[in-house]
Amino acid sequence: TALVCKERKGLSYGGASAPPYFLRYRHFYPQYNIGEAARTAAVCRMRSAERILPEEKRMNTLTLETERLILRKFTENDLEALYRIYSDEEANRFLPWFPLKNMEEARLLFREKYASKYLLQQAYAYAVCLKEDDIPVGYIKVDTREPYDFGYGLRREFWNRGIATEAAKAVIEQVKKDGLSYITASHDRDNPRSGGVMRNAGMKYRYSYEEQWQPKNILVTFRMYQLNLDGYNKRIYWGYWDKSSVRFKENGLFVE
Repeated sequence: TALVCKERKGLSYGGASAPPYFLRYRHFYPQYNIGEAARTAAVCRMRSAERILPEEKRMNTLTLETERLILRKFTENDLEALYRIYSDEEANRFLPWFPLKNMEEARLLFREKYASKYLLQQAYAYAVCLKEDDIPVGYIKVDTREPYDFGYGLRREFWNRGIATEAAKAVIEQVKKDGLSYITASHDRDNPRSGGVMRNAGMKYRYSYEEQWQPKNILVTFRMYQLNLDGYNKRIYWGYWDKSSVRFKENGLFVE
């Protein structure tokens, strides 16, 4: 069976896609069973595509402050907080990974999902912290390749306080300043709260589509939102639409 690398977002194996870190830590994704040589080769190919620069030359996850929040890089001192964020089953129900089971998984996730990104020239991979204690209660990220996917998550006890929207607006302002032309975000139709954050951050619904979502291998109807940052408001990213055999625009949501 051939293993095919797909950009930085992940790779394809057996017709399914998953984040790169499943390659090295397959206990996160037990249904993927690939050989050590293939796993190592794929990681090397993805890593060679990224140019690692000295820290002083990187435009990477610059610390931001809002009225209530500090948005900064995760560090190894945040492992306990990272575990609390990623281990909650309800908070991770609609996200493309399984909840963490122990601190060792949190350590591995930090190294692959955050520490490795902080070596790159450009990345946006933030810990969302309250100013009162600077302890991460969530995360927010923007990919630096099309479709510039925008994602976020919070521990349950911090829901319904406007924290995700406050963090989102600050990060969007930063990526706009740095020259990203647009961002996209998709949410499960059964998770309308996430769509509320997107709308509150200024994003507009564009279309819905079905996907057999990995690694959980469930059929999901997603709603895709987009925000154009360069003034070209007619732009719509059609990548998900083109790949899905079931795609449509929902009445009452679509905005021309």
